[in-house]
Amino acid sequence: MSIEEIQQLIPQNIPHWLSISLGFLALFLFAVVIKAAILARLEKLIAKTPFYLDTLAIQALKRPLDIVILALVLVVLHNFFEVYFPNLSRLGTVITYGTKFLLVLALILFAERFAVGAIGYYSSKSETLKNSSSMAAGAARVLIIVLGALIILGTLGVSITPIIASLGITSLAVALALQPTLENFFSGLQLLADKPVRVGDFIELDSGEQGFVEKIGWRSTWIRMLANNTVIMPNSILAQSKIINYFYPARELSVPVEVGVHYDSDLELVERITIEVATEVLAHHEMGVKTFKPFINYHTFDSSSINFTVILRGQEYFNRFFISSAFIKALHKRYREEGIVIPYPIRAINLSQEGAEFSPAPSQPSGPPPSQLSNN
Repeated sequence: MSIEEIQQLIPQNIPHWLSISLGFLALFLFAVVIKAAILARLEKLIAKTPFYLDTLAIQALKRPLDIVILALVLVVLHNFFEVYFPNLSRLGTVITYGTKFLLVLALILFAERFAVGAIGYYSSKSETLKNSSSMAAGAARVLIIVLGALIILGTLGVSITPIIASLGITSLAVALALQPTLENFFSGLQLLADKPVRVGDFIELDSGEQGFVEKIGWRSTWIRMLANNTVIMPNSILAQSKIINYFYPARELSVPVEVGVHYDSDLELVERITIEVATEVLAHHEMGVKTFKPFINYHTFDSSSINFTVILRGQEYFNRFFISSAFIKALHKRYREEGIVIPYPIRAINLSQEGAEFSPAPSQPSGPPPSQLSNN
């Protein structure tokens, strides 16, 4: 059907601008409905495939396709304007540039959504992307937007050569102005490359803070502490700090417990009973490593006890509090049953060993003092 035939179908008593607007709106809505039906059908077909990128592509196409439909409807609208308003050539030029802008914008939006979605999907499969997913997504988004902006300027007839040439001087000025921010950014890249910490690791800083690494961002690293508060550490400071990573190279961690027994105790019996209790605790505690064989190490003749360390093993660092608590309760009960004494602190004075002789103090005569007798 030609434009002239469509023109004959429009009632003559309706203003041209109103008929064009209504036709533009109806055509756009019809195309959007058709698009939604086609994408819904494609999603059902693609859901049966084992691949993810095709599903991601369909999801990323939803909003850009609306912009493409709008651009195509503008092309049709431009043809109507040429028929109804042939003298408005400037309006046709505006519509032409607007159509080009919308098409490039749709391409940019699709590329940005697809790239960010792919990074988010593969971050769960790659250790490197898992630690740098937010930074990689931000870098991809900025790169796509910058390239899209240059393409849009070139499409609109703006020369981008002077812009690219001026980027060198501009980047130097920006680097000087944003020196702290850039320092944190490159420190974040260093953290991602060296991997002293990873997202999900439990770490301790030299300043004393302990917590789980939640995010390594452009400027800072977020550490969630056990009290459920968050420490936001600049990447430049974190890169220069001494860090204890309790999840590297493995999450399992030794749990030392200090114990002391009386000097009269049978140390062989103490060792056997203690290892039995430790083995039983690790076998039944949900946070203990069941395959680990606990052991003890005598190390100190203290003032009132013989001290030793019992080594157990937990699945993660913060499990040690619960494992040591369960072990101390079980060991205290078993020591009572076996008659093993955990002594109180004692300070004994051995006078015979030091060569001192004990003699009672001379008794004092009863009665008034001599001074009072002389006065009487």
